[in-house]
Amino acid sequence: MTSIQILDGGLGTSLQDQYGVSFDSTNTPLWSSHMLVSDPTTLRVCQADFVKAGVDILLTATYQVSPSGFALTKTAKHPNGIPIEAVGGYLRTAVEVAERAKGSSSTKIALSLGPYGACMIPGQEYSGAYDAAHDSEETLYRWHLDRLRLFVEAEGGLAGRVQYVAFETLPRLDEVRAVRRAFKDSGITVPFWIACVFPREDELLPDGGSVEQVVNAAVGPLDGAMPWGIGINCTKVHKLDGLIDKFGACVSEAIAGGQLSAAPTLVLYPDGTNGEVYNTTTQVWEKPDNTEGERDTRSWETQLVQVVNDAQAKGPFESFLVGGCCKASHRDIAKLRERFHATDSSMRK
Repeated sequence: MTSIQILDGGLGTSLQDQYGVSFDSTNTPLWSSHMLVSDPTTLRVCQADFVKAGVDILLTATYQVSPSGFALTKTAKHPNGIPIEAVGGYLRTAVEVAERAKGSSSTKIALSLGPYGACMIPGQEYSGAYDAAHDSEETLYRWHLDRLRLFVEAEGGLAGRVQYVAFETLPRLDEVRAVRRAFKDSGITVPFWIACVFPREDELLPDGGSVEQVVNAAVGPLDGAMPWGIGINCTKVHKLDGLIDKFGACVSEAIAGGQLSAAPTLVLYPDGTNGEVYNTTTQVWEKPDNTEGERDTRSWETQLVQVVNDAQAKGPFESFLVGGCCKASHRDIAKLRERFHATDSSMRK
């Protein structure tokens, strides 16, 4: 029987659009994770919006967490930047805020971890153009392992209080391999997923990697952990059909070849925009010229439900984690859940 779980939406854009919070690389280098420092109360209210929308899994506000991001964050207590020894307290805040937001609901918590590029200034998760010190699988492995250890070593048993770990918006094949190795060596034992970003006009990663190479990096032979789920995030919804066809074909081939015993969960949380593209230079969402005639006029949630229904019919995936990324609000997620519920009810009649 097909299993569909609902994930939340875009935290940073929800804080901006719904709560009037402003982010910029100079004053808030941690971006949405800055809320752990400046305003955990508003963060909790925003995350509770998604819980009320009926999500099964809620991501923590840790996507852009890094020692360098904290070091650039100045507070009254730490006017020269937050030192590494103080970071653990903010990581505890991230988990505690998510726990309070979910309250007594059955919602599970996933630790959100972006790629190295999300912690660069300006961010480079859409380009994969990393600095020389982080431009190889080995250096990325060490960077991700060091960040995972921040959570493992923080007081409060944080690694045991989350139910999933999410490696999100990965733009490079070497980083996919690096996070599998780092997760294995971190000692964290909860399921994790890997979601890649496809911002180009074609169906390749920012580094030029193909879907076939992505699947091989994510579930192929490697001295690393095997992900519970693989898929796509922070990508336009109209691109999903073609990408999923390729993901499905590659996973089917891996099953037939004995690499996999069953398909992993397919993870899908595309952007909720209406054609806007994030400009990393101006740090604003911009709508490209001449896109209106090309845009699907169906609602975002209608398109996404159709994508999942088609993927169910084609196989080999039998379980799905579906939500939204940038510009997907709690209202969008509520509509998405309602649409899935209506589809499921009609199929049972």
